[in-house]
Amino acid sequence: MKIDGYTRLAAVVANPIKHSISPFIHNAAFEQTGVNGVYVAWEISQDDLKATVENIRCYNMFGINLSMPYKQVVIPFLDEVTPAAQMIGAVNTVVNQHGKLIGYNTDGKGFFMSLPSFVIKGKKMVMLGAGGAATAIIVQAALDGTEEIFVFTRQSSFERVSQKMKEIQQKTATKIWVLPLENQELLQEKINVSALLVNGTSLGMDGKALPIPSSIRLPHSLLVADVIYQPFETPFLKWAKGQEVEVVNGLGMLLYQAAEAFKLWTGKKMPTKEIWQALEKKYK
Repeated sequence: MKIDGYTRLAAVVANPIKHSISPFIHNAAFEQTGVNGVYVAWEISQDDLKATVENIRCYNMFGINLSMPYKQVVIPFLDEVTPAAQMIGAVNTVVNQHGKLIGYNTDGKGFFMSLPSFVIKGKKMVMLGAGGAATAIIVQAALDGTEEIFVFTRQSSFERVSQKMKEIQQKTATKIWVLPLENQELLQEKINVSALLVNGTSLGMDGKALPIPSSIRLPHSLLVADVIYQPFETPFLKWAKGQEVEVVNGLGMLLYQAAEAFKLWTGKKMPTKEIWQALEKKYK
């Protein structure tokens, strides 16, 4: 990698963020595409967020990625936010378009790009949880024309999630149902008629927990995905594989949401195949 007076900067901004593998992905992309850029991780306090966003313009940066806890609080500091990011209520990518700062959310697109030979249009899906990543996937599925989405959430967050899904449903043509995760019979019923089951919760990051009861049966035609990428095979995916269904972990979503951001910044396609091979070697 050559750094000179023409090198442009991009960064991921969050707290904590030093563990991020985004610099590995983007710097490999810069190098392999010949783009004169460098990508770093900035761990900042919320008090410094406004100044950090202003510096995108000052330093003529490509832009920034955002992770927790800044995906929502960054929005007032931007000039514009895309309709999809507005629906999600979160921004994970800021693009510096000739001094104009535009907020995008590439998580949902990245997720569906990571699914092998799968098209959501006209199909039904079950989403476990309704946090940031889950909401991004739900919005993208609705924009891509999925027929119905069954969102299973805990009773404690039922009212909040119901309001959010109502807002998304009003802006799309997709029917979204919010259902209690505690109702195992209803969960089984909706899985039986769906083409895709997604764990959008953090359950499984400890390598132990399952987001749903192990007594649930999975149709062989079902595709099962997890947004978690560490561990590479979560207990949820291991359990699903035991029922002989196709599974996808969250590493692909991480790569392809980065690819979307890279394209927005540079206009170039990220060499995802080569970077995926390096990621598998590093994290599998």
